[in-house]
Amino acid sequence: MTRIIMNGCNGKMGQVISSLAAEDDGIVLAAGIDARDDGHNPYPVFTDIDDCDIEADCLIDFSTASAVDKMLEYCVKRKLPCVLCTTGLSEQQLQKVKEASGQIPVLRSANMSLGINLLLKILREAAEVLAPAGFDIEILEKHHNLKLDAPSGTALALADAINDSLGSEYGYVYDRSARREKRPRKEIGISAVRGGTIVGEHDVLFAGSDEVITFSHTAYSKGVFAKGAVQAAKFLAGRTPGMYDMSNVIDAAQGDDDGR
Repeated sequence: MTRIIMNGCNGKMGQVISSLAAEDDGIVLAAGIDARDDGHNPYPVFTDIDDCDIEADCLIDFSTASAVDKMLEYCVKRKLPCVLCTTGLSEQQLQKVKEASGQIPVLRSANMSLGINLLLKILREAAEVLAPAGFDIEILEKHHNLKLDAPSGTALALADAINDSLGSEYGYVYDRSARREKRPRKEIGISAVRGGTIVGEHDVLFAGSDEVITFSHTAYSKGVFAKGAVQAAKFLAGRTPGMYDMSNVIDAAQGDDDGR
């Protein structure tokens, strides 16, 4: 049984994880942290993280960037593993995350979905075969009309995974409207669609001569990210200090884990 502290428990993702915990015999939400306590959670909620004295095996953070520094200090002080899901961190904060990982296990990923992270692994292998064979690479991502950034962090992570496997020789292009020239070979085109309530869709196209191979992932709800965070917490509990990501969770599920 993995005991979890949920930082940001009354946010959208925190409540999704609360619902998952009620249906998962392998975890229990021992406590929650949030700026407000509505009194509706089946576990104790602390409005100040420093007041939380509940024993736990891991903390999941779905809060805000402004709350991350204090959360890291709390986890380091208590030697508590941390699954860091909050985005928008500054370079200074990312350095603090790295420093914290020298004392506690920290898992951070651009996308918590197990499906997306398995796709990252598959794309690296596909690119090594298809790119040398002359296939062009394009990424199309779709999200709801309230999303502020474009392209998505996940689309960039997909491009980075491909590019890393190809020696980082490819450039990224987001708009071709201002140029009149043939498509360069070492280019990854990234296009963004914003509309409606699309949770998240990502298509990666390898377009060759007379054939196209498409890898697709569709998120139908935020539940996929919550499930990934819970799996990450189960994986991280009891690990040695260091930086981890969702690829480590997938390797462990496949039996490729080196142990704790």
